[in-house]
Amino acid sequence: MTTAPVMTVDAAIVAELEAIMNEPGSVLTGVSSRANRARVPAPFPLHRWAEHMPAVVVLPRTAEQVSEIIKLANRVKIPVVPRAGGTGLNDGAVPLRGGIMVDVKRMNQIHEVDLADRTVTVGPGINMLKLNEELKKYGVFYPDTPASYPCSLVGGRIACSGWSLLGSRFGHTRDLVVSFEIVLPTGEIIRVGDGGGKKVRKSSTGYHLKHLFMGHQGTLGIVTEATLELVPRPEAEFAAFFAFDDFGNAHRTVYGIVTSGIATLAGTVLFDEKKIEYLRRDDEAFIPMPPWVNSIVATALYGTKPEVREASKLLMDLGRKEGGRYTGDEMAVGDWASRHDRYANPLHGRLKDGTVAPMSWHCEDASLNWTVIPKVREEWTAIADRYIDKFGIFDNWGIYCYTNAAYKPWGDYLAEIDIGIWEEKLDDESWAGWVDFKSEIAKVSLKYGGSITACHGSTRAGDAELVSEEMGGGWDVMLKIKRTLDPNNIMNPGKQMLDQAYES
Repeated sequence: MTTAPVMTVDAAIVAELEAIMNEPGSVLTGVSSRANRARVPAPFPLHRWAEHMPAVVVLPRTAEQVSEIIKLANRVKIPVVPRAGGTGLNDGAVPLRGGIMVDVKRMNQIHEVDLADRTVTVGPGINMLKLNEELKKYGVFYPDTPASYPCSLVGGRIACSGWSLLGSRFGHTRDLVVSFEIVLPTGEIIRVGDGGGKKVRKSSTGYHLKHLFMGHQGTLGIVTEATLELVPRPEAEFAAFFAFDDFGNAHRTVYGIVTSGIATLAGTVLFDEKKIEYLRRDDEAFIPMPPWVNSIVATALYGTKPEVREASKLLMDLGRKEGGRYTGDEMAVGDWASRHDRYANPLHGRLKDGTVAPMSWHCEDASLNWTVIPKVREEWTAIADRYIDKFGIFDNWGIYCYTNAAYKPWGDYLAEIDIGIWEEKLDDESWAGWVDFKSEIAKVSLKYGGSITACHGSTRAGDAELVSEEMGGGWDVMLKIKRTLDPNNIMNPGKQMLDQAYES
């Protein structure tokens, strides 16, 4: 059984939702309100947008309201799709079957700041930038800082099991969320964590349910409150960028830095030559690169002044060991400071011939071990070249590799290939080509023992079909969990191939 598409709802359903909300303007049926919540930054064929719009949008303020919405949806068998900031890059918040969209942006309160036990409890609709503006006066911050930091929301971060630019030092979303309240697909309200306590970080009492619901992509419920870690604001911050004429030397430099034992290392990023090439022709590039530069290693340290002072000396030595040249304070400080500014701003592309094209941006991400990055890079680039030549509407904007494992920067790397897409020219043929393109990229990740996604999720065609292959024997467990918790398949149906749970 799969949930049928619901593109419209009758007046009786709208009236029930209005009674649950009991607030003017909290139930929206207008085309603009629905269309504006039907998209994420990832490109999509213009002529098919109308196929994936919610029938109605609700903006709850409480967990009880969310619970009643879901109970109603179960009764009348209408899909429910949660939406937070809508910044995801793999369609997690896109309503593939229409239905009711639950937009949590009004649930944006700070409920409690506990400086003694170092937690803050918030609604899912608050974003990290606004939260940290409020926390600054207490001398603490919540260090979950994705590229989408100014616009993504806590609820979406949990649903995607998000990744942080400062993850090597402070951890990622799964490490920084202590516990959270979630409304299950049948309407029950529960709190999950590592144990029963709202602020407990470690327990052996029962299953660690927090991790089951991390990265569920809206298929197992809607988060309505979260308790988050607080850490001291760092006294000092140090960024250093090193330029290389050879990717191999840059790749080895990254390994030397991440295995050096520098405890204040917040993150390390490796740029390949295609990324440098794109930055040279991108109007948003901070500083143009000299022509000999083929790779960049970017690093950052966070900590107390004595820690960072001593660690920076070692970092500078390691950055130069394999021939890296320090790019100077202007680029290192300026580019690191602007690390959040470019999220979804390349809504244009400057092609190799200098032509400016209205291109959208998609980044296909993976988790990879350090040893396989050079080979994966070669194969990803070759795949991109084929599809660029065949369709003429794609552009290779290069590859990034970020330290990925929390507190273990040598563990694995978030690798992403950024692709520009001339979205206006997408038709059914080129969209099918893009799906195949994504699938080939993901299959290379699996071939080399990686994961097809590190943080974006696997809910878009081209990735979703491969979830069962990556999960192996765990796939059947996923289907059983989905079927048990969501017996009517109303919660974000159509995602991750989880409809298979109902086919028998």
